[in-house]
Amino acid sequence: MSYLPLGALLVLGCSAGGVVMALNLGHRQAALALAHPVTVGQTLMEQDLREVNLARGSGLVAISAGSTDQVVGRPVAYSMPRGTLLTESVLGERQIPPRGKAVVAVGLKEGRFPSALERGSRVAVVQVTEPGGDSTKPPLPKPSSPVWYATVVAVWGKERGQTAVVSLQLGEDEAREVAALPSDSVSVLLVREEAL
Repeated sequence: MSYLPLGALLVLGCSAGGVVMALNLGHRQAALALAHPVTVGQTLMEQDLREVNLARGSGLVAISAGSTDQVVGRPVAYSMPRGTLLTESVLGERQIPPRGKAVVAVGLKEGRFPSALERGSRVAVVQVTEPGGDSTKPPLPKPSSPVWYATVVAVWGKERGQTAVVSLQLGEDEAREVAALPSDSVSVLLVREEAL
């Protein structure tokens, strides 16, 4: 399941593929890429950027490493993973959620989400029940409950050992279904991107 508009997927896909190709060619030039994942609308800071070497004449319209001052302080239009090559097309006004998608916030009890959960994580959302009302036993998936696949947009409070608040992006209809779940019955699992 994709969470970016088709045009954005093509831009990111071409950037990623181009980086691999360009890194294997000679006559390199320094360009800017993301040092870690970023969330849509996030304002770029210098620590969000890193330099990568690209071949001259590779056909990529990457922002040069010497243009850091023109990038710092600008928002990103999409949530993007670490290593994404920066081009003008991925900067600017937020483009998420795209048409047909929505962002929903869910409260997750301690133990109902992996500690590695962070923005950009791909997750499966499941409804669970306490076995026989005994909260000391691990929760069980609710029989015949659907699974919703989503991308984590933001996470708050997971370090405090209390209920964490996680913003998830998924289809509009699925977001309504997840929003209607009882607040104490949601669990998320990290999944491989190919599963979406």
